[in-house]
Amino acid sequence: MPIHNADIAARFEEIADLLEIQGENPFRIRAYRNGARTLSDLTLDMAELLERDKGIPHLPGIGKDLAAKIKEIVDTGTCAKLEELRKAVPAGVPALLKVPGLGPKRVKLLMAALDIRSPAQLQRAAREGLVREIPGFGELTERHIREALEAQLGQVKRLTLAHASQYAEALVDYLRQLPEVKQAVAAGSYRRAKETVGDLDLLVTTSDPQGVMSAFVAYDEVQKVLSQGETRATVILASGLQVDLRVVPEESFGAALQYFTGSKAHNIAIRRLGQRRGLKINEYGVFKRTRRVAGDSEQSVYAAVGLPYVEPELREDRGEIEAAREGHLPHLITLEDLKGDLHSHSKATDGRNTLMEMAETAREQGLTYLAVTEHSRRLAVTKGFDPARLARQGEEIDRLNTELKDITLLKGIEVDILEDGRLDLPDSTLSSLDLVVGAVHSHLALSRKKQTERLLRAMDHPYFSILAHPTGRLIGEREPCEIDMERVIRAARERGCFLELNAHPERLDLNDIYCKMAKSECVLVSIASDAHSVIDFANLRFAVGQARRGWLEAADVLNTRNLAQLRLLLRATR
Repeated sequence: MPIHNADIAARFEEIADLLEIQGENPFRIRAYRNGARTLSDLTLDMAELLERDKGIPHLPGIGKDLAAKIKEIVDTGTCAKLEELRKAVPAGVPALLKVPGLGPKRVKLLMAALDIRSPAQLQRAAREGLVREIPGFGELTERHIREALEAQLGQVKRLTLAHASQYAEALVDYLRQLPEVKQAVAAGSYRRAKETVGDLDLLVTTSDPQGVMSAFVAYDEVQKVLSQGETRATVILASGLQVDLRVVPEESFGAALQYFTGSKAHNIAIRRLGQRRGLKINEYGVFKRTRRVAGDSEQSVYAAVGLPYVEPELREDRGEIEAAREGHLPHLITLEDLKGDLHSHSKATDGRNTLMEMAETAREQGLTYLAVTEHSRRLAVTKGFDPARLARQGEEIDRLNTELKDITLLKGIEVDILEDGRLDLPDSTLSSLDLVVGAVHSHLALSRKKQTERLLRAMDHPYFSILAHPTGRLIGEREPCEIDMERVIRAARERGCFLELNAHPERLDLNDIYCKMAKSECVLVSIASDAHSVIDFANLRFAVGQARRGWLEAADVLNTRNLAQLRLLLRATR
């Protein structure tokens, strides 16, 4: 069965968690976590490279030992070390590690204090008020654990868009390679670029429906076939992801694509427009009584109800129908519109590549400038910069800019916003930089009032340029901070600073609602990779998808400007 990078990364994370529960060497644990992060962000497919006997390239954080384990996982689906660790802990412990809010340290404490060995035992203990008695937990943590367990039991597993893309793109490529397939596309929430995906909807046109169905259910990653008919099949992949495949006639392909892309609310609105014109719209086409009048393309479906084509990312029934009717649909930003990237790290702190390597890769991605924004000293675990180290890096950037061609490095910092809203470095240091990216990394549980005031005080600082990953969320792992984002966005407009849309697949922060809110308040958004290695620039496409869901056009995004225009905007924030 094919193994994707996300599968290998998940196994490395599990090894790290189990090692931590056993109190193993922190350096070994960190090595597996670094390897997992490298693989999660990697665009090269490890299994494909090994299948072609190309071997594993030199990658940051992947030494000989991890490279051997990657090959073992690709070949067998697991590795001896993981199986050894699984046998060394109670069977329910791996499931405990998947409970939101529980990491290996807390699981270890629960095991020691209450002999917790499974989610069911933990749920009982939380209901009985036993968890709050453990030092470091408390009543609030106990309630969060209880709520997380209850939600988890009734919730369909959802993947981040980036992880879902590994399965979706591989499956679509597999189908397109079948000689009888004419068109194959992934629809549903994946096509709308939603930040998480619960299942995949695939559409195909073909001259041999039965042959395609047989090939689909025989796909190597299929673990279970739920149904198989002449034109539809549903399977569960080994990853747990459900995939529905439908074969549709070519004359109905556009109608089916529009219907199965959704959203449900958008489709209902389109059908109502059709009803007013005496039309019936479904996945088979657009009909006037019994005569099909449109449906071979999506454009024909929208034209039938008097609308221009609506991009998939906008189809959420949040004003796109009215905008289309009035001719006010946005011309959505594309990846090619980005001229630069305003948030990146090098190996000087917690990154994995040199400044030169980061710059050259950014240039290969078509970017013309890259801001180097290492962490500040508050984050000691990342080897954060003090003023002296930041000054030395500034000298290195000046030297590199004399050597680099077609790309410019900008001097920046990702400075920590302290609990009281002060910044982690003095004005005398910040004033020498091209930009200052402010970020919250601690005290995430402050009240809505305190967290909002903290951000507002930071943004009022004279050298503040961009608010990084504003809500601090990690999708599926950590809820966003309690913040009055409307107030923050309006303050950014008044102050003249900018907000970041962070491209890390587990952040995608700002969300689409706040992107649209920023647009309405004329606050420019910086689409930033937050790259910690050369492979992270590939994540920009997911942030662009989020920006498109938020109705952002090129003019709404800070880093679509050329360098001269950008410098003027950055200077104006001071």
